[in-house]
Amino acid sequence: MTRTATRLILPALLGLSLLGCTDTPDLDAAIPASEQQGSYPPLVPVETLLAQAEAPRLDDTEDEALAARAAALRARAVRLKSQ
Repeated sequence: MTRTATRLILPALLGLSLLGCTDTPDLDAAIPASEQQGSYPPLVPVETLLAQAEAPRLDDTEDEALAARAAALRARAVRLKSQ
């Protein structure tokens, strides 16, 4: 092994060995006790999920409202850039 390779490998091994000395966070503490003791979510047929995914989410009035909101946000962005 060349001297350059040794100079690269030794610090890498030292760094990896130091990672083993760290304290890992307690991931179970991040989940509230009410959710740990709760029941599993209900299972639904995949056809139901696919039908919900294919159904349109916006109707004609919501489409116009969304376009108006987008235009208002663009106008606000222009005002903020000019300040």
